[in-house]
Amino acid sequence: MKYLRAGIAQINTTVGDLDYNTKKIIEFIRRAKKLKINLVTFPELAITGYPPKDLLLKTKFIKDNEKRLFDIVGETEGIIAVVGFAHEAGDVFNAAAVIHDRKIIGIQHKIHLPNYGVFDEKRYFQAGIETFIFKTDVVDFGVSICEDIWVTGFPTEDQSRAGAELVVNISASPYHMGKPDFRKNMCITRTSDNVINLLFNNLVGGQDDLVFDGKSFIIGCEGQLLAEGKLFKEDLIFSDIDLEDVKRSRLRDPRSRSLLHKPENSNVITVISKGRTKLSKEKIREGLDITKNPFLVKKKVIEENPFEEVYAALVLGVADYVRKNGFKKVVIGLSGGIDSSLTATIAVDALGADNVLGISMPSHISSSHSIEDARELAKNLKIKLEKIPIYEIYKSYIETLSPAFKKTKQDVTEENIQARIRGNILMAVSNKFGYLLLTTGNKSELSMGYATLYGDMAGGFAVLSDVPKTLVYELSRYRNSISPVIPERSLTKEPSAELRPNQKDTDSLPDYNILDGILHLYVELDKSIEEIVALGYDERTARNVINKVDGNEYKRQQAAPGIRITPKAFGSGRRIPITNKYRG
Repeated sequence: MKYLRAGIAQINTTVGDLDYNTKKIIEFIRRAKKLKINLVTFPELAITGYPPKDLLLKTKFIKDNEKRLFDIVGETEGIIAVVGFAHEAGDVFNAAAVIHDRKIIGIQHKIHLPNYGVFDEKRYFQAGIETFIFKTDVVDFGVSICEDIWVTGFPTEDQSRAGAELVVNISASPYHMGKPDFRKNMCITRTSDNVINLLFNNLVGGQDDLVFDGKSFIIGCEGQLLAEGKLFKEDLIFSDIDLEDVKRSRLRDPRSRSLLHKPENSNVITVISKGRTKLSKEKIREGLDITKNPFLVKKKVIEENPFEEVYAALVLGVADYVRKNGFKKVVIGLSGGIDSSLTATIAVDALGADNVLGISMPSHISSSHSIEDARELAKNLKIKLEKIPIYEIYKSYIETLSPAFKKTKQDVTEENIQARIRGNILMAVSNKFGYLLLTTGNKSELSMGYATLYGDMAGGFAVLSDVPKTLVYELSRYRNSISPVIPERSLTKEPSAELRPNQKDTDSLPDYNILDGILHLYVELDKSIEEIVALGYDERTARNVINKVDGNEYKRQQAAPGIRITPKAFGSGRRIPITNKYRG
């Protein structure tokens, strides 16, 4: 029998921090050696961090990342390592270095470059045209990079036909709701169809508006899940794989016998390497019996709690954005409403109570319950709360503007002055103490322009900007099920901006259940007005929503970056021109 102890290093890298990323890779190689792992993998572009964007246009950056690769090579005695990096070879390639016993035995270029949604890889990379089979004294395997495993046929099928016992896929697959299960089920299908063992190594961590969930896995050649990484945390997972299962499975199943015939495709090249890597004699490690795995071929994987998953993504997104950008503390305006309450709770879970400052800024319009709810939230979270009333400042604004505003009626202008005073105060605190200001607006409000530019939109990071209002409530209830920190009244009272007496969100917006349904169809699924109405929505309401979404693009393009948790967030994943007359 021939067994491989295969490992996945699911690490959290930082874009551009080549020294940190290299140190992290070396640390995990050393850990893998102690566990007697024969082959260990790292995520896509692990040395540079992902996505490096226009750093890739800097020649020195490419050279510096290649220098770090050679620092890693020296650490690979007795082990095979697959490491993602940017490779300059006449052009720039998204690449994986295959290192065996302190030698680079091959470099696999990414073949399928994604150029949709948040991906823009054709801007930076040339596509690879060939794939390799690395024949070693431990395992014969192929390597692919992220998108390559999502595409049927080449390279996975060709690697399988050329004799690979294993495919290693290194990825940086960003999170959105439902993505981890969808990704895993796709890979189970891919391994079953090609009768090949698979190591899928996914990046973990937050990077600007993206969050990577990790959740890496090892799948056997019949689609059985052998090992799985943690969600939103660094991890080192491994499994002992019976490599002879591939041939036995192909002989046993008539449908897969065709995979025994090698391809005529000239784009498959065999590389032979004889190193000193020691073959593990252990079939089963403690706590993992691959003969009694509960996941059967193509059995639906048990889904995570969707609200738990999304909440964890938001917490990681905040923690990494703050840490990787050199901040230690954040400041948040607390209104007593559900949005600011959830934002503050996420911040505390991400950074700790000592690193979160809340500021209450009541006006003459503010209700007593809003002030009380903000105070109760701060007490429950154990964060410091400062009170800075704005009424006197507001009166000064009105008096100063009265000559310019004479003979006009009060309208939304005076309402927005209150929001801008609050934004000014929060930015002053941020500026004075070096705290990052977290904005609290949700996706529903941002879609409709129901937010004040340079007011409540002011700040450095928009935690809930991709979270619809209906999901804000679900996430808040989920978090309260762990420990009840968000006041019940914040969950049950009618939402209001409290910029005029008796104001309610529904004065300006449809009911959030209706609004979020229309927004999902229009923003995330790109449905037309006709298609939305055909699904049962009122045409007048739908048209009003679409007009508001399109008319407020100028605001969103000035908004702080936020955390992507839906398939299409505002920002890099949705690029609508501001000057745009098309409607529908």
